[in-house]
Amino acid sequence: MIPTQFDYIAPATLDEAIQLLADNAYDAKLLAGGHSLIPAMKLRLAQPAMLIDIGRIKDLAYIREEGGQILIGAMTTHYQLESSERLKEICPLLPETAGHIGDAQVRNKGTIGGSLAHSDPAADWPATVIALNGEIVATGKNGERTIKADDFFVDMLTTALEPVEILREIRVPLVQGRAGQAYTKVPHPASGFAVVGVAVNLSLGADDVCQSASVGITGAAVKAYRARGVENALNGNRIDEALAQTASAHAADGVDLNGDLYASADYRRHLVEVYTRRAILKAFAQAK
Repeated sequence: MIPTQFDYIAPATLDEAIQLLADNAYDAKLLAGGHSLIPAMKLRLAQPAMLIDIGRIKDLAYIREEGGQILIGAMTTHYQLESSERLKEICPLLPETAGHIGDAQVRNKGTIGGSLAHSDPAADWPATVIALNGEIVATGKNGERTIKADDFFVDMLTTALEPVEILREIRVPLVQGRAGQAYTKVPHPASGFAVVGVAVNLSLGADDVCQSASVGITGAAVKAYRARGVENALNGNRIDEALAQTASAHAADGVDLNGDLYASADYRRHLVEVYTRRAILKAFAQAK
């Protein structure tokens, strides 16, 4: 199919994009890399009267460190994150996750902001941003606000963004001390989307005792979620294979898991536990 008719505008500045969105909030869609929106438009699942292409706003593509945080512009591509040597040193979970996304063409064009704003339940970035205790910066005519990643993903294809807001930036705290991070994934063989994806971010104290653990899971439910049961099982305990096995058993606690053509709910539960255990042990090995 082909999309319905629409107007196309490519603002040169963020202020111009904000004004356009404010004037056309309920009729317009923002276009970033287009890898989520354009297929939906072709299927007429999305029928915006206007596309506001923010791809020419250079101020939205950056990776920098400031105030103990990593700041990532919404238009930063997956490839830019995957290939950043600095991120490989200070936050390896970001380039590792980026490398799991789609293929080279998708990574070269797709953006982290576009992926997060689309909130596909099988996307990779939501789990990682949750595990990194990240924040989303939204901006619009009414000013700017910061949303915790835990609160950003509301439902399938639904976020906490207001219709007049633009996702401007992602912020994650810099890792301190003996830290380990890992992303493990069962990809769909054709699309590369996550049947299940698990991101783990932990820090160790003396005798390999876990001082803090954050776990984000995607692909398993209607939205990405924080696995608090796993975190609680890890925190304050010495990490080893037995603890990883015990903790991973809580990976789907209280979650209504998806069942579909690719995996039943029961099989997803099995996958979530297996890949959570693997991610814990991988992150632990890195921290040591």
